[in-house]
Amino acid sequence: MKTIIAEKPSVAREIARIVGATKPEEGYMHGNGYYVTWAFGHLVQPALPDGYGIKGFCRDNLPVIPEVFTLVPRQVRTEKGYKADSGVMKQIKVITGLFNESERIIVATDAGREGELIFRYLYHYIGCTVPFDRLWISSLTDKAIRKGLAALEDGSKYDNLYFAAKSRSEADWLVGINGTQALTVAAGRGTYSVGRVQTPTLAMVCARFWENKRFVPEDVFQTHFTAQGSDADSIAKFSSVKKWKVKTEAAEVYNRLKDCKTATVLSVERKETIQETPLLYDLTSLQKDANTKHGFTAELTLAIVQKLYESKLITYPRTGSRYIPEDVFADIPVLLKGLKENPKWSAVAGQMRELTRRSVDDTKVTDHHALLPTGVKPLLFAKEEITLYEMIVARMLEAFSQKCIKDMTTIKAESCGEEFVAKGCVIRQPGWRGVLREKEEETVLPEWNEGDEIPIIGCSLTEGKTKPKPLHTEATLLAAMETAGKEIEDEEVRQAIKNCGIGTPATRAAIIETLLRREYIVRSKKILVPTEKGLALYSIVRGMDIANVEMTGEWEATLAKIERGELPAEAFMRDIEAYTRKITTELLSCDKIFGHKDSGCSCPKCGTGRMQFYGKVVRCDNPACSLPLFRQIAGKTLSDKDMTELITNGHTGLLNGFKSKQGKPFSAIVSFDGDFNTVFEFPKKKEKSGRPGRKRK
Repeated sequence: MKTIIAEKPSVAREIARIVGATKPEEGYMHGNGYYVTWAFGHLVQPALPDGYGIKGFCRDNLPVIPEVFTLVPRQVRTEKGYKADSGVMKQIKVITGLFNESERIIVATDAGREGELIFRYLYHYIGCTVPFDRLWISSLTDKAIRKGLAALEDGSKYDNLYFAAKSRSEADWLVGINGTQALTVAAGRGTYSVGRVQTPTLAMVCARFWENKRFVPEDVFQTHFTAQGSDADSIAKFSSVKKWKVKTEAAEVYNRLKDCKTATVLSVERKETIQETPLLYDLTSLQKDANTKHGFTAELTLAIVQKLYESKLITYPRTGSRYIPEDVFADIPVLLKGLKENPKWSAVAGQMRELTRRSVDDTKVTDHHALLPTGVKPLLFAKEEITLYEMIVARMLEAFSQKCIKDMTTIKAESCGEEFVAKGCVIRQPGWRGVLREKEEETVLPEWNEGDEIPIIGCSLTEGKTKPKPLHTEATLLAAMETAGKEIEDEEVRQAIKNCGIGTPATRAAIIETLLRREYIVRSKKILVPTEKGLALYSIVRGMDIANVEMTGEWEATLAKIERGELPAEAFMRDIEAYTRKITTELLSCDKIFGHKDSGCSCPKCGTGRMQFYGKVVRCDNPACSLPLFRQIAGKTLSDKDMTELITNGHTGLLNGFKSKQGKPFSAIVSFDGDFNTVFEFPKKKEKSGRPGRKRK
């Protein structure tokens, strides 16, 4: 017998059907010489510190660096601590029995770093020695599964993938466990969670937040004139090349311009501009577009495409490549032929003859190629599923369409001693932009030549302000994570430095969700805004290695080298252990930041603890409560007096100096809601007596 182990029951059922293992049992299926079983994600994980006899958070125990990591069944949290999940234990027992009865194992967990780790951790925990082969597929169609089963490879070929996955897991354990415990010990109360990727990601959100809020806008003035061509409908709008910061200077030019009747053409430049087809989607680029165009969170996009994959409709979604190899390119005409039967895409697919090869490159395909539809006809879906499926189909059509060709014209003219410019655009070949029928406004300029005198028929003066970089959305944060914070517009350059990003396509959504769950950031429509808690943590770790985005990107590049067999995992782990010791020392030294004094006030929530004044927070000293009240609210830091008034009365007086998300100052009362979170109350202008903003009972 052979045992096939998949990552999920749904995938196991598809494989079991193909191999003829159709007899169901508890935890597996069998038949035709096969057992087919499954995991539920990670059944086995590295033990927490108490698995090494280290209880609680204690300065003397840090850093915790196990000589050998102990593997344990997945734990669940209970009132008495952590214990093994009973359902997990039951499935491990089933898998152990099947492995021991088999002559060979076929690994069919997801074909990627985490999928490999799921199996290897389980294999080592059981103590299994049965040889195993690897099933490596990029879609779950019957054809792909059969082709993969016919081309199984010895499991040892994927040892480097496992070493990279194991190194990533242990590095995250060392940094996360020690960083969290060290900062929490330094604080003396509460729990401050930090992580190898989580904290640099938070740092990018907070840094952008402060850059935006501290930005001082400047006035910008510009003059314009409209000129008439020989045809009555032929008009061009010119704008001054120079922009002024002082209105009087711009107004002087504007007043002269009103008296001018003509302008002289200095130069006319006409050139052809080619817009290359976009590359196919990988997971991150799909998440970015889905967030920008449809407001989908990265986590929602990942969940939906995983479902589409398991429904056989798209190829493996957790990919970091935007290219396909030659053998997959050979199948593209078949996919396009299938789309001709779809009314939405038939016109575009029917016109595609010679296919553009920009997304075809064997050397740029990593574990999996770019996202593609499989050709399986979709059934009815939920609206979000249809949206993402059609985005993937549309991108395939765009990627293999022709280039978009435009004729661009730039005319420079002089009037009243100032230089002006007008730009025109005519689309000669829509190419890939015609797939979604994107409407791009054309600007046809009159046929002027150098030296022509052109009549001015109107002029204007406009006023604007410089703008800060906007706060991060999930789309812009994913882009920043992909390039370790480097702002890169060129797609080819972005692809070249992908291995230096932080996180992976498969984990970035989870990192953002972790920051949200731990209340370090919140979503405000599409915007990601740091909370007072997140800003407080950032103020502590800013400048430390734990928040260093580029260093974290270097670790990811190192993991990629381990995966390719270019670097031994032991060298990486030595560096991580040294890094762990350094950040632990840095974070423990933060006890000076967390120095505190007694407020003299009882806790408003539990009534038994005393509120302690710290630099960034006021916290209850009752361990069972630990109510935190962050001093910094909407850009204002509350004083000891303000905090005492809030704790004692449940509200402060009217305070000035707050700033809205748009940077506008406002005044408000800070009070508690029913859960002792701080909220704003605003005074009523006409109220003459009683507490402002609240009706007297």
